[in-house]
Amino acid sequence: MKNIDIIADGLRFPEGPAFTSDGTLWCVEQEGASLFWLKPDGTSGRVHVGIGSRPNGLYIDDRDRIWFCDSGLHAIRCINYPDQEPETIVDQINDEPLNWPNDLTFDPEGNLIFTCPGSPDEDEPGFVGVCSPVGEVKKISEKLFYPNGLAFLPNGRTLLVAETHRKRIWAGRWDADGLNWINPTVWAETGAGGFGPDGLTLGPDNLLYAAIYGGSCLQVYKPTGVLSHSIQLPGKNPSNCAFDPTGKLGLVVTETEKGQLLCVKGYS
Repeated sequence: MKNIDIIADGLRFPEGPAFTSDGTLWCVEQEGASLFWLKPDGTSGRVHVGIGSRPNGLYIDDRDRIWFCDSGLHAIRCINYPDQEPETIVDQINDEPLNWPNDLTFDPEGNLIFTCPGSPDEDEPGFVGVCSPVGEVKKISEKLFYPNGLAFLPNGRTLLVAETHRKRIWAGRWDADGLNWINPTVWAETGAGGFGPDGLTLGPDNLLYAAIYGGSCLQVYKPTGVLSHSIQLPGKNPSNCAFDPTGKLGLVVTETEKGQLLCVKGYS
């Protein structure tokens, strides 16, 4: 096992790690209705986001706005500053409420892409949606069984979506102007271990890192979809991962079985 340190403990189902420009690490606590933060000096705290909230995937944009999926309130929400109330950005598509939104990302044109898998206890197709900067909202896929993590390949035009319940990752060309996911095909099968791929992130080495929920590992893929290697973890349920842009923490992983934030050094 690689050099792995625990940098935060006692978290209530952490997910979605990301960094603001001042080096603060953020993640959600899905079962704590909170966003947890950890500053470079070691101080930490929480921002509570409301009764009934179940925050899930998290994304921080280049203006340090904190975007998160809220499966409890069936909405995509955003905080401009931690001391402000979250704003609801999207909560329906064509009068249909969002179905347990799970994860989100942005393309270079500012389109917000998000997954709505539905309940984890049901084996029915969920959907992937998009919201443009001018507020156009539409579905781009309705065929995946528990669509989950999202990432772009290094070319910035190939969108990857994890399909947890079928243990595979899909890739398709992303049309940012027409808001279409074109010709998605299976890019990688993640194998028999665990429940399947959860969060995805592209590393500075241009490899794709997939958290295998229930599998005690991250699987690392080449841009072609070929498995490069795996990183074994001390907890059974890694939910997502992200890279510290300063390099200090290396690869950060949220792990839900033990409620921990982990940092992995020497990840490649």
